[in-house]
Amino acid sequence: MGTQPDELAAYYARKYPLTFTDDFSPTDPSLTERYKEAWQVAVIAAAILKMRYGAPKVVAFGSLVDRSRFTRWSDVDLAAWGIPDDRFYAAVGAVTGLSEKFRVDLVDPEAYRDSLRRAIETWW
Repeated sequence: MGTQPDELAAYYARKYPLTFTDDFSPTDPSLTERYKEAWQVAVIAAAILKMRYGAPKVVAFGSLVDRSRFTRWSDVDLAAWGIPDDRFYAAVGAVTGLSEKFRVDLVDPEAYRDSLRRAIETWW
């Protein structure tokens, strides 16, 4: 076995074939339905974050805004600006319990490095 990326990928594809199966194509109806459901969770979460926690701006990022990267394992990534520090973890709790199907990750982009904040903002 070599150490080049292509050689490693080929080695692991042979060793663990089930890991490398493409059992959900981008046009699979069940994946399309899951994508719609993820967006519904995001919309509800954004409304909660705005109404209950005063977030003036909430955006989705990651695979939810790039349909070609959305898989059956995708979660709902949200960034919320303007939630007071003393209410942020309550806001996290409010949105993480919204769905049994999707993990909801909430970040405060103002608390992260400029590079992450810029990456989130480039989605919009």
